Parts: sequence; structure tokens; C-alpha cells
Amino acid sequence: MKTLNIEQWNRKAHFEFYNTFQDPYFAVTVELDVTQAYTFAKANDIGFFSVYLHDCLRAVNAIEPFRYRIEGEDTVVIHDVIHASTTVLRPNNTFGFSFIEYSENLPEFHQAFQAEKQRVFKSNDLFPPRNSQDCVYCSALPWLNFTGHKEAVLGEKESVPKFAFGKMREENGKRVMPVAVSVSHALMDGYHVAQFVEAFKAFLQEKKV
Repeated sequence: MKTLNIEQWNRKAHFEFYNTFQDPYFAVTVELDVTQAYTFAKANDIGFFSVYLHDCLRAVNAIEPFRYRIEGEDTVVIHDVIHASTTVLRPNNTFGFSFIEYSENLPEFHQAFQAEKQRVFKSNDLFPPRNSQDCVYCSALPWLNFTGHKEAVLGEKESVPKFAFGKMREENGKRVMPVAVSVSHALMDGYHVAQFVEAFKAFLQEKKV
């Protein structure tokens, strides 16, 4: 992890402006073709959620502003690696937050998710033992095919990107899924979100059975 030199940042004015907002987040919802990722998951007996979450993290780690976090009032740090904090639904329909360490190796990542899933199932705790900002917040809503989404934002200064993954549906022979992306405008703009979306899309579609 290193500290961003704000004085030399070409977004210095943008950061100082949006960093004064009570809620600086903006959000977009896009539909992504997940046909190849879904087919790959089924063919390799790996959970579809693990597959697309892994591809999401690959894209997150590839686009630098998604690794920026605000510390204190006006310090921006750049994390080396970003992990996933996802909601895990329990059999009683409550959920707990998980913390899944990122690995470039998909089977290792899937194993880490399964371990966190079992931990949440056996606990009534809301938060995981590790609860840090070097992650993205992710929610799966497989019951809803949404076209817009609003995330909750803490009253304190917050900067962690947030994702919501909706209900997959079939359309013209393809499987598509809505993905909501919420990010702090203090740290990035629509250009960077578009970079993320294109990277995520490419990773999802590179899967070969």
C-alpha cells in the first residue's frame, strides 16, 4: 500500500470538491453477458457466483482507481490487492458479511469463498473477523432483475466501491445479468467505471469450456 500524491494528481480539484459531499457516491447499472461464465461454472462444477465474483475482482484489481481508499479526512491510499466482502445468505434468510481473500487462481478463490460461507452459516455475527477497507462490498440479489439500485452509505466518510448482482435471465439465446456499480466520485469518474465494465465483460467472456 502507498499514499497517492494528491498535489500531483490530475483529479486534485475533483477530489477536493466531491470529498466535501455527505454522499459522494454515483451509481450505474449495466447488463452483462454471462453465458460463457455460466457454462464454464457448470462444466467445471464451480459455483457460478464464485466465477463471476472472481472475474469482478480481476477487473477491480486491474483498474487502479478501484484500489483507492480515503483515510482520515483527505488522505488517499492505493492498496496493492483488493479482496471481496460479500453478503452470504443463511438458511434462515438472514445474512452475514464475509471477507474473501483474492487469489488469481480461481479454484483457490472458490475454496476461500466456501470456507467463508460455512463460517457465516455457523455464526450469528454480522461482520467477519477481518473487516478492512482493502475490499469491495458485494451483494447478490438473484431474485430481482433490476435496472437501478441504491446502496446504503454510512454517515462517516466512505470510499469502498459497492456492487450488486441481480437475477440472471435468458434473452436471444444468451444469459444476461444486471450489475450495479456504486463508487465515490471523489476517487473516480464515469470514465473509470466504463474501464471496469469493459474489463469485467472481457473476463466473463474469455471463459472456455
